[in-house]
This record gives sequence, C-alpha cells and structure tokens, in this order.
Amino acid sequence: MIRINLLPHREIRRKQQQKEFYVMLGAVAGLGVTIWFAMHTYLNGQLEEQQGRNGYLEGEIATLDKEIEEIQKLKEQTAALLQRKKIVESLQANRAETVYLLDQLVRQLPDGVYLKGIAQKGGRINVNGFAQSNARVSTFMRNLESSPYLENPSLIEIKAVTERNRRISEFSLAVSLTRTLEDTSGKKPAVKPVAKPAAKPVAASAIPTAQVVAPAAKTSAPAQGSKK
Repeated sequence: MIRINLLPHREIRRKQQQKEFYVMLGAVAGLGVTIWFAMHTYLNGQLEEQQGRNGYLEGEIATLDKEIEEIQKLKEQTAALLQRKKIVESLQANRAETVYLLDQLVRQLPDGVYLKGIAQKGGRINVNGFAQSNARVSTFMRNLESSPYLENPSLIEIKAVTERNRRISEFSLAVSLTRTLEDTSGKKPAVKPVAKPAAKPVAASAIPTAQVVAPAAKTSAPAQGSKK
C-alpha cells in the first residue's frame, strides 16, 4: 500500500530552521553580553588600578617636591655659610695687611703733613690730608715709593685752602699695595731707607694747632690743582 504524506513538510522545515536560527541568535547574543560584561569588568578594574597607581605617584611626587625644596634651602644656607666663611678668612688674612699699611703710612709721613682720611678698594689706597707746602707732599710721595709695602704713588689733586687763618695745601693721592707684606717665613721684608721718615700720629680730620708752623717768610699760596 502506498503512503502519501499530505502534511506541509516544507512549512514544518521552515519553522524548524527559524527556531534553530532564533536559538543560535540568542546564544550568540548571550555570549556577546557575557563577553561585554567580562571586558567591562576587567577594564574597570584596570582603570581603578591605574588610578590608584597615579594617586600613589602623585603623592610620591609631592613628597619629592618637598624634599627638593628642603635640599634647595639647605644649598642656599650652605652657600651663605661658605660666603661668610670666605669673608671671615679674607678679613683674617687682611688683618696683617691693614696693620702694615697703617704702620707704613705713619712711618713715611714727613713733618708738616697730616692725614684726614684713608680708603682702600682692593689693592689701591686713597689718602687725603693737609700739608704745609707742595714740597712736603712730594716728600711724602717719595717716601711712599721707597716703602717695601707700597708702590706707584700718584697725585690725584692738590689745592690751596685756608685752615684757621693759615694757607695750607689740601691733597689727595693714591698708592698701590705690593701684596708682599709678609714672605713665606712670616718675616717682614727689609725696609728701604726713606727720604725723610718721621713717625707722626694720623689726624682724624683737622690739623692740630700745635703742629702747624708758620713759614719764616711770606710765600705765595700754592696754585690750586697743581700736581706733581
């Protein structure tokens, strides 16, 4: 007996394929959601971890900045202390120089010459004072030239002034230090003979009345601004 299938097999097959398609689509969608959720969770974890690292690094950088600032302050303090040390050492080294300088100026000061001011800038000494005549200023400069500690005296200015009703010469000169105030053995070099040495106290500002000697004969006042 021949059997004839009258059921719509094509329609059944089509429905079955649709069902399989939806099942596979659901499976793929579920797998995609699962993968997306896993990646999202992983990336969030990585982001939080990186943010934690960034926070740690920022804290360490802030600490290092404070330490660098403290180190910079210490460097500045060290530089200031070294500068003070150099100044103190320089002052200690120049003490003997100052003593010899004042001693030599007094030793080379002839009669009739009085000092009112001394200023030192480096190795150059500026001397201001009064003299009874231009000739005494010339003698003073020759004495300075003969000193073992001083050299190259040069007259800056000399002019006639009136002090206590007396005509005298006011002068300004400069002289250099030889920078050989003491040798390596600590002994002072031998002093050369001077033209007319005479130890005189250095006047603070004005000429003492007792030291000013009136000239024997009337002489004309020295020309203002005359130089050696």
